[in-house]
Amino acid sequence: MINLELPKKLKVSSNQAHQVAAQILRPVSRKYDLAEHEYPVELDTMAAMVEGLNDSGTGASGAALGRGDEPKLVGNANGGNMASLMNVIETCWGDVGLTLSIPYQGLGNSAIAAVATDEQLERFGKVWASMAITEPGFGSDSAAVTTTAVLDGDEWVLNGEKIFVTAGERSTHIVVWATVDKTKGRAAIKSFVVPRDAPGLSVARLEHKLGIKASDTAVLLLQDCRIPKDNILGDPEVNVEKGFAGVMQTFDNTRPIVAGMAIGLGRAVLEELRGILTEAGIEISYDIPANNQHAAAAEFLAMEADWEAAYLLALRATWMADNKQPNSLEASMSKAKAGRTGTAVSLKAVELAGTEGYSQRPLLEKWARDSKILDIFEGTQQIQQLIIARRLLGKSSTELK
Repeated sequence: MINLELPKKLKVSSNQAHQVAAQILRPVSRKYDLAEHEYPVELDTMAAMVEGLNDSGTGASGAALGRGDEPKLVGNANGGNMASLMNVIETCWGDVGLTLSIPYQGLGNSAIAAVATDEQLERFGKVWASMAITEPGFGSDSAAVTTTAVLDGDEWVLNGEKIFVTAGERSTHIVVWATVDKTKGRAAIKSFVVPRDAPGLSVARLEHKLGIKASDTAVLLLQDCRIPKDNILGDPEVNVEKGFAGVMQTFDNTRPIVAGMAIGLGRAVLEELRGILTEAGIEISYDIPANNQHAAAAEFLAMEADWEAAYLLALRATWMADNKQPNSLEASMSKAKAGRTGTAVSLKAVELAGTEGYSQRPLLEKWARDSKILDIFEGTQQIQQLIIARRLLGKSSTELK
């Protein structure tokens, strides 16, 4: 049974995250939307606080997330995954792009938490790690990685190009997906921790984007890039039977967190829209049937119901992760629902708010632009639906494409 009442320790950290969002992120949200690629200096003041929260186990860093190889717990547990979800909902209520720019909060940290050995977790647990998966030749098909990693003595030599790397210029480390043997297919895909100063690693360019402009999105080149032999995450052996389930386990951690990003943004949109509608004299009632209310009020109630469903799905997937239950299906369900809801709610809000929605006076138009990426990265809407179908029908990736 899932206990939906949050424990006091999570409420405290969630309230702290909300204060950060309200006092630091939201006030400079428009500033960095208009100043793309400019580093948000306000975030420097947060670095020490974030590290302190992570040390206490209540932070939002991927390195604080639950590890899949721990024994199953008895009873209900709300640990690092639930803390991460609650915190990211609050910070993305403030600003999604700035949340992605907070030191030590990189998506690569979740990969480290998911598949690193205990020794590696000790070494890399407090770094700021971005994630490098996508390449020019593919997007959502993670098995199509062409970047190579060749063992040369005590070092791995990596060659390839990675695109759309969130925090790719600012992070201290990059988790790179590469194949160690192209002849063995997806089973040979491994993840490697590449330090920022590794020889052969360079930033080719930063992308200009529709939204999340405060976050740097980089193209990275690996040209005979050398890293230590023990920087390969998890088991270095190629197990054809297991495939690349180890590296894919990363997504079971990160997809509910991305869902939380969309949920935080969606809540911000609904709060802003409610204020605009109320100011326009439109009453939103929970006692009167929607079809007997103003059309805009009926739309708002439907949007709010969708948001609530997305929130509950994310809670479920995250609770399962904390309680060591397989959550691949639920993680994809939460990501699909929240990503779709965030985009639909923000675009409808722009429409219902009229001239206010399309102007830059409120943040509605910015949130509409920011929302789209949350339905794309960590697996598109279509990919999530494909994964869900496979899980429900018991089909493999070769049986259902």
